[in-house]
Amino acid sequence: MTVAAMYPGTFDPITLGHEDLVRRASVLFDRVVVAIAANPSKEPMFSLDERVDLAKSSLADIKNVEVSGYDGLTVDFARDNRLGVIMRGLRAVSDFEYEFQLANMNRHLAVDVETVFLTPNENYNFVSSSLVREICSMGGNISEFVSPIVNEALVKRCR
Repeated sequence: MTVAAMYPGTFDPITLGHEDLVRRASVLFDRVVVAIAANPSKEPMFSLDERVDLAKSSLADIKNVEVSGYDGLTVDFARDNRLGVIMRGLRAVSDFEYEFQLANMNRHLAVDVETVFLTPNENYNFVSSSLVREICSMGGNISEFVSPIVNEALVKRCR
């Protein structure tokens, strides 16, 4: 039996914390789809196409990982792409309440799609895309939080 999972998010931009979770998920699942949500209500720094390209570049070395953009409900994307698992990351206890509520709603909408949680390596449990964007916008060094290609794109965008 092939087990396929999706890792949904805005990924604006993808960080080393995200990459850590994807790399570990690639060992647990036969196929992992990093599903990048359009999510225009969040007013992302990078367009959907740019976020997809950055994620593809950052994850290119992992054979069983795909990157795809999507719009709409996560569970619909999961069903349409035969993905039986939604993987979510938990950095801190503060993430749990929202993620628990989201997992229960997704289960209500699609009983055939299961949610699993992974925690990032402790080196990345404080890293978030919004913090990385903020540090970059203030001229700080973000190179230890993102891949070199993402670092370059962010620095260009922030300056």
